[in-house]
Amino acid sequence: MAPPRRLLVLFGSQSGTAEDLAQRIGRQAARRRFRVRVSALDDYPVAKLIEEPLAIFVCATTGQGDPPDNMKNFWRFLFRKKLPATSLSRLDYGVVGLGDSAYPKFNFVAKKLHKRLVQLGGCPLLPPALGDDQHDLGPDAAVDPWLADLWEKILALYPLPAGLDILSPDVVLPSRFTFRFLDDDGDQSEPPEPEPGPPCEARPFLARVLTNQRVTSQSHFQDVRLIELDVAGSGIQAAAGDVAMVAPSNAPEDVALFCRLLNLDPERRFVVQPAEEGAALPFPLPQPCTLGRLVEQHLDLARTPRRSFFELAAQLSPDAREREKLAEFASAPGQEELYAYCHRVRRTTLEVLRDFPRTASALPCRLLLDLLPRTRARSFSLASSPLALPGRIQILVAVVRYRTRLAKPRTGLCSNWLASLDPAQGAAHVPLWVKKGALRFPTDPETPVVMVAPGTGVAPFRAALQERVAQGRRGNFLFFGCRHQSHDFYFQDEWAELSARGFLSVFPAFSRDQDEKVYVQHRILENQALVWDLVQRGAWIYLAGSAKEVPDAVAAALRAVFQSQGAMTATEAADFLAALERAGRFQSETWS
Repeated sequence: MAPPRRLLVLFGSQSGTAEDLAQRIGRQAARRRFRVRVSALDDYPVAKLIEEPLAIFVCATTGQGDPPDNMKNFWRFLFRKKLPATSLSRLDYGVVGLGDSAYPKFNFVAKKLHKRLVQLGGCPLLPPALGDDQHDLGPDAAVDPWLADLWEKILALYPLPAGLDILSPDVVLPSRFTFRFLDDDGDQSEPPEPEPGPPCEARPFLARVLTNQRVTSQSHFQDVRLIELDVAGSGIQAAAGDVAMVAPSNAPEDVALFCRLLNLDPERRFVVQPAEEGAALPFPLPQPCTLGRLVEQHLDLARTPRRSFFELAAQLSPDAREREKLAEFASAPGQEELYAYCHRVRRTTLEVLRDFPRTASALPCRLLLDLLPRTRARSFSLASSPLALPGRIQILVAVVRYRTRLAKPRTGLCSNWLASLDPAQGAAHVPLWVKKGALRFPTDPETPVVMVAPGTGVAPFRAALQERVAQGRRGNFLFFGCRHQSHDFYFQDEWAELSARGFLSVFPAFSRDQDEKVYVQHRILENQALVWDLVQRGAWIYLAGSAKEVPDAVAAALRAVFQSQGAMTATEAADFLAALERAGRFQSETWS
């Protein structure tokens, strides 16, 4: 009896790249006549993995070697100590990792997953593919040849059924979703009332913008905003260390252009369901919904399109010249040209559609969710405590705006949208919800805290300071880094006031105010006797900021303090820092 030709593709994705690759692998499997299921790891009932014959795992690594949010439950289950060593002995598998070699824990999640699957009896078809964002061609430089080898091995184990060939790339696969337009059958039903409960992705709270204040000087190169939002009556429960999840919208002029290019009526109403029974929509969508709302709030027009976009667009294009170019961008040999056209200059999906107008005008509504990535909520650490501002939250937003060789500046979708909201207009609202963040603060009022924050990383520590001051807790030490005291020393007056009251000791590092650059790690070393004394007194140490150079530099400074002040060897200092981390006394919240 022939083995079952079914393939499971599971992904852990934070920004959508791993999800996009998983869907691409799923399409390749469908062309090879497999019955395929593609799912986020936490949406898959992990106990059923023992019944699967064949699986491919696509996993990103976030922060300092952390799994993405949509695979954390799977991660905890898989590493349970009581799982038998033969749990996955029936499973043939492959692992694809997506990471960035500029970070110290490059593809840590994929490597650790592979080792754990082997421990549980799984049979790897190939060593893991380790995609690297630093490569000129991105992760595909490692993934493409790996997939070619993988399909060769899989087809040897699971040959094509007799009389069937691999489907041609020109064949458009069925959509994963079914669209039905309500005006086609006269259905004018209203959307159902949202289910009760605290705000979440499926039902965000519309928070009114109270203030939108620039906190960098007008002459500074970067625009950073402190935005205050009214969440009274929302049911949101927040504390220091929590994160506001903000769902941005596309600009009205971009929505209008997209609808013109695709000949869409923005007022047309529809309902949509997954084509596969038991599957889910890729994001919560009000139903019925208008095309205008779908485009404005749920489709990311500002993202640089991925290879899968060009693959599907080429299949749908009615224009020979446009189709040829799109197919080249989708092909493995065309990746260098795609990088030059799209990724190097950060060309957006909307701009690409404008460059291929005949193709854009032929794209059907039923494939919109297959073609375009969803708009993902952006996370902002709370910069205020409800103990200081009941019924309100504040976030610190660095507005992303930079130039490439394209005439129009590149802008971050969410940060520029937030910066554009004018509370004076009276109708500025932000859809949001709050979730637990990575940072936890001590409950013992006598425990000192040491906070290390370059730039906007100071946001969660401002919330923590407001909370601790409201509770009368002293022993707060802040190492803050920025470029110039006069341009981007966030909350300078607040720190001075807290210092005068005896609640805070602040050690600023202004990297550009003198010839020699001074960073937070230098201030730690300059005050190493104090830092060591605080550690001896049980202090908890926190770091928030960029995930690239900052964590390594700060960790190196702390190890140097332990060596010089604690008379430790380099190995002992490293072990001591690792022990602090395991005990929750050294915590970090970093982002790329």
